[in-house]
Amino acid sequence: MSDTEGKILRIYDKSKPEDEDLYDSSNVNHVAWGLVVLFAGLTVWLAIALVNAENQRNALMTGACQDPLFKGVVDKACLVTVHSRDHWWEHLWYGFTHVTPEVPQQSRRARKPQPQQAPAPAQP
Repeated sequence: MSDTEGKILRIYDKSKPEDEDLYDSSNVNHVAWGLVVLFAGLTVWLAIALVNAENQRNALMTGACQDPLFKGVVDKACLVTVHSRDHWWEHLWYGFTHVTPEVPQQSRRARKPQPQQAPAPAQP
């Protein structure tokens, strides 16, 4: 190799791409973002399930799906299609804010008052 060729190779040596910067690398944690997407999807799915369950619960509590022929029997086909409140978010809000079961109206009226016990006599 002559001196002229060596000078030319040294001149063009810096124009050669560096291998470490040749390929794109990502600093994004794909596992963490995958878990975020998974848990967000799970939250949406659970919210939809809560809305459906609260819709059916409210329909049962208000008596919206009573069978017209057989008194005291629930029409199960009605429970699938009933809209017991105007909007889905009302079911979601009620489900989030009422976490303890409420006593049905009929059983409140049917309850008998508990007899009160007489106070024990005082010991001298």
